[in-house]
Amino acid sequence: MSVIQTIRDKAAWIIIAAIALALIAFIVQDAFQGRGGGMFGGSSDVIGKVNGKKIDAYEFDSRYKAAEQNYQAQNYPVDERLRGQIRESLWNEYVEDAILGNEFEKIGFAEIGKDERGDILYGENPPQMLRQQFTDPKTGAYDAHTAYQTINQLKKNTPQFNSFYGEFLPALEKARMKEKFVSLISNSAYTPKWLVEKMNTENSQVSNISYVNIPYSSVGDSAIRVTDEDVKQYVNENKEAYQQDEARGIEYVMFDAAPTAADSAVSYEAVATVKNEFAAAPEKDVESFLLRNNSELPYYNAYVLGSNMKVSNADSIKQLGDGQVFGPYLDGGNYTIAKMIGRRAIPDTVKVRHILVKIADPQAGQVRTDSAAKFLIDSITTAIRNGASFDSMVVKYSDDMGSKETHGEYTFESNKFGQLSREFAEAAFYGNAGDKKTVKVENSSYSGYHYIEVINQKNIGTAFKVAYLSRPIIASAETVNGASTAAAQFALDSKDKKSFDENAKKKNLNKYPAMDIKPLESGIPGLGDNRELVTWMFRTAKPGQVAERYYQIGDKFIVPVLVAAYEKGNMSVDRARPLVEYKVRNKKKAAEIVKKVGGANTLDGISKAVNQPVLKADSISYASPFVPNVGNEPKLIGAAFCKNFQTAVSTPIVGEIGVFYLKIDNLGAQPNPNFDVKQMQMMMNQQQRMVGMRVIEAMKKSADIKDYRINFF
Repeated sequence: MSVIQTIRDKAAWIIIAAIALALIAFIVQDAFQGRGGGMFGGSSDVIGKVNGKKIDAYEFDSRYKAAEQNYQAQNYPVDERLRGQIRESLWNEYVEDAILGNEFEKIGFAEIGKDERGDILYGENPPQMLRQQFTDPKTGAYDAHTAYQTINQLKKNTPQFNSFYGEFLPALEKARMKEKFVSLISNSAYTPKWLVEKMNTENSQVSNISYVNIPYSSVGDSAIRVTDEDVKQYVNENKEAYQQDEARGIEYVMFDAAPTAADSAVSYEAVATVKNEFAAAPEKDVESFLLRNNSELPYYNAYVLGSNMKVSNADSIKQLGDGQVFGPYLDGGNYTIAKMIGRRAIPDTVKVRHILVKIADPQAGQVRTDSAAKFLIDSITTAIRNGASFDSMVVKYSDDMGSKETHGEYTFESNKFGQLSREFAEAAFYGNAGDKKTVKVENSSYSGYHYIEVINQKNIGTAFKVAYLSRPIIASAETVNGASTAAAQFALDSKDKKSFDENAKKKNLNKYPAMDIKPLESGIPGLGDNRELVTWMFRTAKPGQVAERYYQIGDKFIVPVLVAAYEKGNMSVDRARPLVEYKVRNKKKAAEIVKKVGGANTLDGISKAVNQPVLKADSISYASPFVPNVGNEPKLIGAAFCKNFQTAVSTPIVGEIGVFYLKIDNLGAQPNPNFDVKQMQMMMNQQQRMVGMRVIEAMKKSADIKDYRINFF
């Protein structure tokens, strides 16, 4: 027993030691490879660095979530693509803030003070949002006093206060600082008069030359070999022109789980089965019927002008009698039955004016009982009927702040009917011009009593109320399972690029390329969004590696293999070759041409050596990059004005289409009687000042930016 106990005791220590070592290994590995690059590339709370300044991941995430919630509150469809755009915009803001912050400190820019803040909000150029809200409709002037009073009345710790002082005002101050910086750079640019005159003198020059053009095509491509080393050397010599961002490239095979013909038939039958029941449903039950039957299209309980009906089979639907149905018919990816509910005449456009008395508005700090609101709206109505000014009633009593400056007036098109409160919309569109009535609106930001006057109605036509029972054509479980199983088996059988290619050929599957995928893209361009797939490319996969599983994009299951991994810096040889191979080849051809010319030092001698004629070009302009009958040859233009070549043949000029030798026959100038030095100077100064708008992008390029976002998203 004691022996067994001894073994147990020792084994326990061995197990404890093994666990401890595993934990240490895990921690060390996390330090080197953790989020943000580990201890040597940032930490889990650092999403990036700009010139050594850290961008906090938690702060970034907090601001990102606030932005996403703001889009959702405005009913934007927040998908992966929009999320990526939000993150990119926020990242650029952080980078710009870090770069400009350093520059502001260097040049002594002070923070925005109270006086300048007042100028931003109430000066001659107020923010557009304030200008729209506080412009006097009669004079068209900005009412800074009212704006000041309204802003000062914002109560602390309310959503409006926090939004204004926490987001809106800081953004305005930041924009003002940036504007001052750009203006400082722009105003530092200046073109002196002597430079303008010198440029005019040079641009007035003309040259007549004799030349020999030995085209690169005179040397066969087969005689010139461009090696990988040649390409690499060319890229290294021209680094600025051949930089690349981090990117990945894949090939993939695709297994389609789109509905089959059999699936389509099942979907059709499901809709056709309830056709008679839908036709028999009374109007009051139509909405609940569509809900019970899971219609893709909700019931739009309003009339739509015939000219605005943009649905499939609209002409046939308009011919239906009340209560009749049409279908099932194919509408996009759905089978649909249309039921005519009714028809009536409505205007395409209405103009109304109204006064709103809210019942309750906790955000504005205003609470009014229903009876008090009803009493006030009745009093306003009576006053107007007895001759009181509508405009004065609007200014004094209306709780619709957005229409105070427009006398309470709104113009609506009929396609905006569904965006209005039903009671308000029906009063405006279903009544007649000249109608005056009070309606009560509930469950809206405009809840309360509205006194409405219909000023006019235009373009009255026949409108239709139609209910649509619509169901999508859905792939069956058998179809989906078949595609996913085939994709999973392909991934299991394909261990590397070679077996991937063999299996694709064996199964007669097409291979599709997707190249130049950036680290923060939402998915595969042209295919769809799948952020998880992009993450696999950058965090896990090595060139030649096949994904261990499939990725689903829409109704497609794909299995990818990573075929290219490009790191930031000089272009790799395989990526650069299509761009530079012809340039390297022409460079080598130029050397062969020069060798063939040998020691010939006259145009006639060169002409005989290469069997090319001596040509002439007259009136070459210094200001133009083009040579008549030759094309874009800036080096040839430059040599045509080199005085050394008036007495001797030029050295070889390696151009775009060939090698040139020239001799200047005559140099002269053409007068420019319309030249206005002051106007030209002014125009050049304006162009120079554009540099202020480009300087920030130039600063970004020269900044030391470490981007760890791929480890977070």
